[in-house]
Amino acid sequence: MSQKGFSLKDQLFNAEKIAWLAGRFQPPFDAAGFEAEVMARLPELELKARIAWIADCLGRHLPAAFPEAVAVIRAALPPPLDPTLRDDDFGDFIFAPLGEFAVWAGLEDHPDLLLDLLEDLTQRFSMEWAIRPVLNRWPERAMARMQVWAEHEHYHVRRLVSEGTRPNLPWGMGVCLTPGAALPLLDELYADRARFVTRSVANHLNDISKSDPALVVSKLENWRDEGRAVADELDWITRHALRGLVKAGHPGALRLLGYDPEAEIAARLRPEPAVLPLGEVLQIGVELTGPPHLPVMVDYVLHLHRTGGAPGRKVFKLKQARLDARGRLSLIKAQRIAAGLSTYRVEPGPHRISVQVNGVMRAEAAFDITG
Repeated sequence: MSQKGFSLKDQLFNAEKIAWLAGRFQPPFDAAGFEAEVMARLPELELKARIAWIADCLGRHLPAAFPEAVAVIRAALPPPLDPTLRDDDFGDFIFAPLGEFAVWAGLEDHPDLLLDLLEDLTQRFSMEWAIRPVLNRWPERAMARMQVWAEHEHYHVRRLVSEGTRPNLPWGMGVCLTPGAALPLLDELYADRARFVTRSVANHLNDISKSDPALVVSKLENWRDEGRAVADELDWITRHALRGLVKAGHPGALRLLGYDPEAEIAARLRPEPAVLPLGEVLQIGVELTGPPHLPVMVDYVLHLHRTGGAPGRKVFKLKQARLDARGRLSLIKAQRIAAGLSTYRVEPGPHRISVQVNGVMRAEAAFDITG
């Protein structure tokens, strides 16, 4: 996980960080022995393996009885992150191994004490990955605790309720919950004062939208009708939650955002030049006509040629605007057609581009890429 000399694993887990963590523990914890054991293997490991290795070493240096180990961990914790803030990062990654240790040491015999500890730990570093094994092993206990956490004074704990139950959490194991199981919890969180929490709510809804778009649109409509949230914040949540559906042209999502998929809009699309070398810039011209002052969301889609495979498809945002008083809008975009991009691959050959307005494909044109 490095780029141009930068190593995320070395930034997050290194000798200085391990020494700092070891120094948090009080005797009879063998800080020097723990530090030496961790560093003996740490440099050879990748990021997730480093978390697991540090947790494994903790298990050999903490008391064997989980309640005693919890007491030692709690005594080693620094003060919680500032609970008065409204947005923040995860905290310090060096606490991630404490969550991993807690799960494998306390999951079977001490679920309530484990949940207590995760509540403490997440105020120093997000325990969104550590909570998921608890949800799978003790779903009723974990969900009952999350109902309490949804009203917690610390916004990191409130965020854990949404982030820990996400259907498609990056890096996280799958959970046994149905995609909409946590919606009653989100009902408590969507009007939260902290953007750190509402961003998680929006990401959670975006996850659900992949399997049940109608449920997400309906939930957002209900929240709008309730009037509990600050209007601008709910608008932000709505846009962020529907980003996947908007790219897919989902009519209900677009209507909720104020864009009419059924509006009569004509589009003219001009990609220039018609033939260009790989690595050069394609000029994309779009002209729209329709009802005066109509709100429009304009995207363009590259339909990519693949040698010996299915065509690729990549959607790009172009503009959110209104047609002018004459019902017209002209747009231009420069798109570099490069081969080595991380999110999509381009090969020489015939390609197509289309323009999508309010979720509906309105025009299409062809262009060729030479090697």
